[in-house]
Amino acid sequence: MERHQSPQIVPPPQPIPAEAAQAHVAVSREFGAELAGVYLFGSAVNTGGLQPQSDVDVLVVTRNRTTASARERLAAAFMGISGDPYRAETPRPLEVTVLAEPDIRPWRYPPIHEFLYGEWLRPDFERNHIPPPAPNPDLAIVITQARDHNVALVGRPAREVFDPVPEADLRRAIADTLPELLTSVAGDERNVLLTLARMWMTAATGTIASKDAAAAWARDRLTHPHCAALDLARRAYLGMRADSWDERDVLPLVHLMSEAIRRELSRAAE
Repeated sequence: MERHQSPQIVPPPQPIPAEAAQAHVAVSREFGAELAGVYLFGSAVNTGGLQPQSDVDVLVVTRNRTTASARERLAAAFMGISGDPYRAETPRPLEVTVLAEPDIRPWRYPPIHEFLYGEWLRPDFERNHIPPPAPNPDLAIVITQARDHNVALVGRPAREVFDPVPEADLRRAIADTLPELLTSVAGDERNVLLTLARMWMTAATGTIASKDAAAAWARDRLTHPHCAALDLARRAYLGMRADSWDERDVLPLVHLMSEAIRRELSRAAE
């Protein structure tokens, strides 16, 4: 499974997404000289740029591990920056992952995040329930994206901060995160379908693509009516139409793509 590597450091997009700039200010205030780097990845730096339903993805690296009080302050700060993903008039939703250098170099699997912010966690944060640091297999994908994009808002280039993730660990991450994803279909149909498409493409090709690009790749390998459901997810993500889901369309496609992912992972392991 060969992967393409970007040849050089990529400058941040101009203008930098407002939510990313504000998150940068918040982590700089919190960590000061302990802040090792802030990195953009995902839609903000993909070729197609941010789409109407895109999060702003930020990866933060600190020199040492965080404290519970620091995580509480970060949660409060990010809640004031991040917007509702279902309301266009609000800021874009933030997804911020905070890592500590001692936990990411040398690379080992599964990696640990110090703190994770996403809008799906807001209800917990509003109750002042701040999850502690925890293993996070999905960071194998996130760190690979950060290295590939190589976009630093501050700090050393991503490829100097993060070790390369072995391809075997990328596949382990997909295998380990797939079961949980399959439990969250109801109410999150679009995101689940697009995430499955991206997993499938990565398992088959080693490429980590944007959600819409992965959906287009997967759609070309499906037959009607499955391709219609995936195309709906892609068009909704691009803001071209509203979400409208029928469980009879979604669940067979979820099963088909999850089985395709498992086949690709098994083939790679042979």
